[in-house]
Amino acid sequence: MTGAVSNRSAHSPLRALLAAGDPAKALAAAGAALARDPADADAGFIAAVALAETGRISDALKAIGAVVRAAPGNSEYLAQHARILLLARREGEALAAARLAVEKAPCDPLVLDTIGCVFARLGAHEEALPLFEQAVAAQPDLSEYRFNLASTLGFFGRVDDAALQYEAIIAREPAHGRAHLGLAGLKRRPNAEGVARIESALTAASDPLEQVRLHYAAAAGFEGLQDHDRAFDHLAKGNAIHRARLGYAFADDEAVFDAVRRSFVTDLPLRSDSTLEDAPLFVVGLPRTGTTLVDRILSSHPAVTSAGELQAMPLAVKQLAQTGSRMVLDPETIGALQGASAQVLGELYLSRARQNAGAQSSRFTDKFPLNFLYIGWILQAFPNARVLCLRRGAMDSVWSNYKHLFATGSPYYRWSYDLMDTARYVLLFQRLMAFWRQRFPGRIHEVTYEWLVADQEANTRKMLAHCGLEWDAACLDFHQNAAAVATPSAQQVREPMNARAIGRWRAYEAHLGEVMAFFTANGIPLD
Repeated sequence: MTGAVSNRSAHSPLRALLAAGDPAKALAAAGAALARDPADADAGFIAAVALAETGRISDALKAIGAVVRAAPGNSEYLAQHARILLLARREGEALAAARLAVEKAPCDPLVLDTIGCVFARLGAHEEALPLFEQAVAAQPDLSEYRFNLASTLGFFGRVDDAALQYEAIIAREPAHGRAHLGLAGLKRRPNAEGVARIESALTAASDPLEQVRLHYAAAAGFEGLQDHDRAFDHLAKGNAIHRARLGYAFADDEAVFDAVRRSFVTDLPLRSDSTLEDAPLFVVGLPRTGTTLVDRILSSHPAVTSAGELQAMPLAVKQLAQTGSRMVLDPETIGALQGASAQVLGELYLSRARQNAGAQSSRFTDKFPLNFLYIGWILQAFPNARVLCLRRGAMDSVWSNYKHLFATGSPYYRWSYDLMDTARYVLLFQRLMAFWRQRFPGRIHEVTYEWLVADQEANTRKMLAHCGLEWDAACLDFHQNAAAVATPSAQQVREPMNARAIGRWRAYEAHLGEVMAFFTANGIPLD
């Protein structure tokens, strides 16, 4: 979601500076215009957007606030107000501002798309969808609008409609990596012509990130065609390109796991002062191991809603620690929590979580997978919290993560672009979960993915009992849940339970010998 603005105004030259990627010059020119006329709302608007683009979010909020007070009926100003509030992590206000912008009946496609992106980031996909549709109808030649529409259609399981949008993008831009990867993610029947088209696009792609996306899309196509060697070759190439860009060191993650364990090994680090009665349902585990499936099962219960993958707990921990380090969770932040209030942590979490529409009911799920790192703090902050942790065979866990391209700017999954880093991370996860089981006996219900697939009802009953929920047969029909799913499993969870994903790694066994040897040496079963 960028800070792009329309050029249709008296200050088009200022807006052109933003469009050209020069927010510093745009800010200087807007400042000069405001010096001539302090009541120039559009110059103030340009200044606000430019401030946001240069990372001065607090100043941008002040500037855009003055603008919307001066021109409360301008939908473009309101849309950017919502976007800047979101950048400031004031999600509840951003949602209100976006809804206010919609009330002004915008018709500019850029404004519609901007508001839609705010809704999408906040998980309000049902509110985003019509705005993306209107933006594409108004300006069908802009790929960014079509991509946002296609992605959202996919979240609702509208596979054919999403495919049409992706195909329209590819027809205009044959090397558009995100569109090819999005099309592959729809899990339609692959064909040799489609894979050849992707490989042809690779020869024309110069941007490394687009190359990565095209390699992943080609791998998905070859996997569908049962050509596993060529699928692996594309994955290896794509992962190597991406990992080289990240500057990642596995030791950084290892240090976090060690610091978490040390913090809880003797005494609890937080003051045990929480009287919060709230009981969120935390679905945790390694990514790509069934967390979306379990979230879907639980949120099919009439007493439960899904808030999606919230980052409310990591951000609450960082806010409570008040450390200036770059990473959300690092040894410095973990150490700074010693003696902090469990009650305050819970309140900080709820203040963020409740800004998501799905978290406004009395029982909601938070399925951010890496909350498994935060289990100790979660259980201190919420005495009534329920934690469900997914477990899956080690080799399937490695393979399912290695073959998936996470959000390229995410700081959380950098370990997944190398097979051995992924294997080492799986081992760290298993050891930390063993520690949590011992430290908080009876507080964590572990769900084995393979067992859930083998006996859906028996394991669903155990999950509901752990959560203090009455049995409801609707949980068995999770695939009929019509709500949007904004995760890579969006299409799988719209099907009845099946075992197709179990043991998928064995098709690539010839390439996974080092990983297998590593797990065997560490006493970890492969399946």
